[in-house]
Amino acid sequence: MSNNHQTIDSWQINKIVVIGPGIVGMPMAAMLAHARICEGTDHPTEVVVIQRNSATSGWKVAAINSGRSPIGGLEPDLDNIVAQAVASGLLRASHSYSEVREADVILVCVQTDKNGLGPDYVPLFDALTHVAVELQQKPTSKTPLIIFESTLAPSTMTTLIRNHFARYDLIEGRDILLGNSPNRVMPGRLVHRIMNSDKIVAGLNPQTPERIHRLYSKIVTSGTLYQTNSLTAEVVKTLENAYRDVRIAYAAEIVRYCDAHDFNFHDVRKLINTRLSQTDDASENPNAVPSGGLLLPTIGVGGHCLPKDGILLWWRKLASGADTANSLILKAREINDESPAATIRLAEQVWGALEGKSIALFGTAYRFNSEDTRNSPTIQLARQLLEKGCAVMMHDPYVKPDDQNLVKFDMYPYFTRDISRAVESADYLIFCAAHRIYADDLTSITQHAPHLKGVLDGCHLYPHTTMPGIGKGRTTPPPEFIDFVYDGFRAIETGVANEVLSLLNFLNDHYVIDDFNRAIFTRVQHIAGTCGTGCKIVDPGLVSTLPTYQGFSSRLAQCAYEHSQQEASLGTFAQAA
Repeated sequence: MSNNHQTIDSWQINKIVVIGPGIVGMPMAAMLAHARICEGTDHPTEVVVIQRNSATSGWKVAAINSGRSPIGGLEPDLDNIVAQAVASGLLRASHSYSEVREADVILVCVQTDKNGLGPDYVPLFDALTHVAVELQQKPTSKTPLIIFESTLAPSTMTTLIRNHFARYDLIEGRDILLGNSPNRVMPGRLVHRIMNSDKIVAGLNPQTPERIHRLYSKIVTSGTLYQTNSLTAEVVKTLENAYRDVRIAYAAEIVRYCDAHDFNFHDVRKLINTRLSQTDDASENPNAVPSGGLLLPTIGVGGHCLPKDGILLWWRKLASGADTANSLILKAREINDESPAATIRLAEQVWGALEGKSIALFGTAYRFNSEDTRNSPTIQLARQLLEKGCAVMMHDPYVKPDDQNLVKFDMYPYFTRDISRAVESADYLIFCAAHRIYADDLTSITQHAPHLKGVLDGCHLYPHTTMPGIGKGRTTPPPEFIDFVYDGFRAIETGVANEVLSLLNFLNDHYVIDDFNRAIFTRVQHIAGTCGTGCKIVDPGLVSTLPTYQGFSSRLAQCAYEHSQQEASLGTFAQAA
């Protein structure tokens, strides 16, 4: 370690820089400023947000400096916290990366994505290059703590990020401290989630998570901060979303069978989750976040995280040329990508052929009460309906007409915020996102639709009506079907555990730099279990049978069974990392 290092007891934080005022960076910056942190000083820490001056996002700097949050949708408390922090002089925004030169802490909240079967880090490393260049001019007395809130593929911290800064003669442990604390935020609950959710604080050496813990304990007031190494944090973050994707995919397989046979999926879900002791009230409350074992399938899986994080978790092993035929995590992506087409099949089962019909889709954001259209399944559903020769109009009260994803897919001509325009010529209406405003008064929507012949609930918005929709079959499934679904879930959760163990063994064998940075299965299992939306990873084990029901079996259960049998035949089964 450099002699310039302050001990944690003498640590001073005069300035925090947050890079990227999106749904992670903006609430983090606002809450750090609002907390009036005095660490090693007698004056509150200044927080500066950096946003590059791009055509699509440059406006956020002026918005923040005027006391306005750039985050749309319904975000309780965030607007007030931003306004108060700016008014107090503790929060401001800038386009200039020169702000990092004097920073004691830098939060990196730049969006990461996937590119094919690997991570897309172009925006991230563009920002990191600016940071590294500016840090070459930092005072020699400073050893800034750089915390990555961004989602990273496992091994990224030990390889790509550490090496990137080293190319600028900024050495981890000497000139900078590299840590990561992957976010667990959720649109519509940003402030609440930061304050109340358990959070991982990690780094490449043991003192880094200690410092992040000390800082974040000022804003994570009701959650627990778990200290660990960077690889474990990367695995847990991607695993939480990957396992959620798997559970949605299994629910999608079951609901498609239920819809084809007029079984009520919600009856199935209630019975299964009761058996699993993993219940929630999402089947009854459309604005509750599903957290039970068997989740709620809708018209598709959107958002930024779930469509990519399983691939990020698998990235290094995929790049090695490993066989992926029996991966539940990758198979789940295929199943969930089929959901818009499955929605069309259900609609035609209810209404008949849709060619030439006018369809209104209500809810363009991927999530209720949000403006976020990233990987929106509504956009994909609209595109597929257009390909069938339908006339389509999408509606959303929160999404902007020039939304970047509407523009990206050339779908802005098919979007409106005007209810009357959305339904004026509609033959059919499909609810795609459970916005509270839709649930409050269905009549105010349908009264503007003189030609309307039918409505389909694609997002469980109206649980107490007989309106046709996903999972709303009219008959109670037989006990044998419930047993089949339960056995399938048990096979799948064991299969995921086996898959995680295999991935950890690979990562530890190829990318661990010292004992501190090893990812241990039981530690991953424990921390993942603190996820607020449910990530109960069971112990690895043998999947001895493939559950079937009248010739039907889950594709995910098949993956779990075949992978387990393969491992057993090789004699390499179920040794925890």
